[in-house]
Parts: sequence; structure tokens; C-alpha cells
Amino acid sequence: MSSAELPPYFNISPDRALGQLGDPTGTQGLAQISENYRRGRQDLVGRGLEEGGQRQLRPFSTWEITKYLIPVAPQHFRRVLRQNPDLPQGRSETESGAKWFSLDEVLRLRAFFAAEGSKTKEYLPYRPKDVPAKIVAVANFKGGVGKTSTCAHLAMSAALDGYRVLMIDLDSQGSLTSIFGAQVEDEWETVFPLLARHYAETLRQDNQRRIDRGEAPVALDDSLSEALKIKAPELIKKTHWPNIDIIGAQLNLYWAEFQIPVWRMASRGWKLWDALTETLADDGILDQYDLIFLDTPPALGYLTINGLAAADIVLVPFGASFLEFDSTGRFFDMLHSTFSSIEESENIAARALGREELHFEWDAIRAVVTRYDASQQAEMAALIQSYLGNTLSPHRQDFTALIGQAGEQVHGIYEADYRDFNRETYVRGRETFDRTYAAFKSLLLGIWRRDELEAKKP
Repeated sequence: MSSAELPPYFNISPDRALGQLGDPTGTQGLAQISENYRRGRQDLVGRGLEEGGQRQLRPFSTWEITKYLIPVAPQHFRRVLRQNPDLPQGRSETESGAKWFSLDEVLRLRAFFAAEGSKTKEYLPYRPKDVPAKIVAVANFKGGVGKTSTCAHLAMSAALDGYRVLMIDLDSQGSLTSIFGAQVEDEWETVFPLLARHYAETLRQDNQRRIDRGEAPVALDDSLSEALKIKAPELIKKTHWPNIDIIGAQLNLYWAEFQIPVWRMASRGWKLWDALTETLADDGILDQYDLIFLDTPPALGYLTINGLAAADIVLVPFGASFLEFDSTGRFFDMLHSTFSSIEESENIAARALGREELHFEWDAIRAVVTRYDASQQAEMAALIQSYLGNTLSPHRQDFTALIGQAGEQVHGIYEADYRDFNRETYVRGRETFDRTYAAFKSLLLGIWRRDELEAKKP
């Protein structure tokens, strides 16, 4: 074998390698690397921003509206606009070109068709009255499975469908926050103060019992006193989507993973798993939205436990490979172990005191195959379906060229302008997420219908 045919790891010169090595890296070096990433991130995010530094959602054409958003024929759509000049008329880039509309205008048009159009068509999505928002947690402790992408695109799909959506980023990496262009300065603009407030309220109740027993109360530190003043609406930020809001995340949120167990040790009666659920309910958030999506960290830590305990629906994305199937199975093992352990420890005391026992329950839990390649993974996906049955969502989310290009441009697929792609590529790429949303929506509507029927029972 000639030297030209040798693998590249042979005949590496130590002296040449040393010349390429550079100096050792200390903490100052870490600071410089971090700064380089910060500047690069600002530049990349800035490429998706409009003048003035604000991200804007692209407009939607008549073709898109009548194909994907409002079920009417294009000719009828144009005729209705001509007959109703007070409705949004759209804008055209040329005198005879296609009309384009903002999503706000699309929502107004949808409401008009729902009020005045055919009663046999679904212009507005199904939503029972007088029931709280459904909370959807997207979780898996394996990274790179499409968790954040699935969460973001389901939220966008639901928003395009007409639902009011709140995103809550529980991952200190803040990828979901970046997708929606939110700026989060520190942990006090994340869910952290809600968790701190819940603990502080428990501590105040403990203190009242101490006072009743004639004992000295435990002083609340400044951070807990500050958290008591903060309500969830103060943390919610608008996004460039008119019907998607967000409570964002940033790196300091990770400190919650260290602080929560300290609080738990100080007050064994604090039900940390209820912190997110109860603060959202107490602050009226469940009445302001239709859907709340939680993007959880790639670990089964305290933030993930809060998200999963708060959720009505749990979605677990993973790839159709043995390793990801095996890892996801271990994730479910840990879920069972964690939540059954909480139930067991809580119910020992509940039974002794004659109180209602704790039982975690979810409306539905579904695994979702993501980044699917039918040419390579069909057999494995079929096997996984046979093992998991109804637990596995029936739709497998394909990976297409559109998905890769949208990710490179720091936005979601539904934010991509179809004129930037081959029309067939756009339709095919969008279809895989539309089908993912259709499977989710079928699940959601079934749950809402079950709730509706249960509420009518005497």
C-alpha cells in the first residue's frame, strides 16, 4: 500500500501536530471562546431580523391561505374580498402580482369566514368552552432527537390553525427562545421566580405553623421575598407571531437544578413537582391560552419533573434507530421510577393522615419518530411500531431538504418563504410537519371531546 493510500491517521508528525496545537486553555481562554460564540450568535440571529432589530413573521400569499389556512377556493376568496372592502385586502409587490397578508390579517379573515361562510366548513379549530388550556410537554433525556424543533413547529402549526399558544422554555440552552427571537437577560425573566415563589409561599405557611407552636419563623432571604412579588404575566414576552407568546430561558436557569433540592431539604413538605402547575393556574394563565407547550431539558432533572408533572400531554421524540429506541426506553424507565417514587413517599403520609392520595395521570403519552428516512429506517420503524402499539404516534416525521435549510436560517419551516425553494420541495417539507400536527391535533381533539362529555355527566 502506497503512502497516498494509507488512512489519514498514519504518519502524523508529532512536531507538526505541536505546531498546530496552540497554547493550553485556562479560564480566560474559556471566556474568550464564550465571547466568540456570543458575537457569532448575535450575528446569526441578526440575519433573521428586520431593520430596527425586531424579527417579523413573513406574509402569506393567497395561494398559501386558500391551500393551508382557510378552506375556500381562491376565486371565492378574492370575490369575498371585493365584496367586503373593510376586510384586509392584502398587498402586492407588483401591480398585477399575488396578494400577501400578515398572519394578523389571516386571523381576521378566518373569523369573518367562520361568522359568514358555510357552516359545513371548519374555519375555526375545535375548542370546548370553559375548560383550561392543555399543557403539552416535549421531553426526552437524549439530545439531538428533534425535541425543540418538534415543540416549536407544533406551536407554529397550532398558531396557524388559530389557537392561542404560550411557549415555556425550561431548557437553559434556550434554543426554543432563540427560534422565537426572545431576549432574556437573566433567570428572573424565566420560570425560576415562579418556582421560587411557590417555595416561598410554602415556607410562609410553614412559618405560620411554627408561630402557632410558639417557635421562631425562618426568615425569607431577599430572593424569595422578591419572587413573592412576581406573577407569570410579567414574564411572558410577545413574539413575532401574533398568537404565540413565550416565557424564555437562558443559561442561568440551570441554577434552578441546584437550588430546588436545597429548598426541598429546607421544607420537606414543599411539593416541588406542583410548582409550575399551581403558579400557572393561580396566575390565570390557563384561561388566557388554548395550548401551552413546554420544551424540557435533555435530562430528567427538577425542571423536567416540573414540566412533566404540569403536562396533560407528553410527547417523546426519538429517531428510528436501535440506540435511540433503547435510550428512550430507559427514559420511560426513569419516568416510571421517579413518579412512582413520589407517589409512594407522598401517599405513606396521606394514608396516615386520612388525606387524598397522590396519583399522577396524563391525558396521553405518545412517542414520535423524528428525522425519519424511509429508505433506511422503514424496517426498524415497523418493528418499533409493533413494540409500542398506540404509544407511538402513527405519523413518522420525515427529514427533508426544507427542514435542513430552515434550521440553517434560524427559523421554523412555517416561517420559510416558499419562493426561496422549489415549490415541490416546500410542499413536501411542509407536509411532514402538517402530518405531525394532524396526528397531534387528533389526539388533542379526542382529549378535549372526552373532557367535554365528562363535564356533561350528572
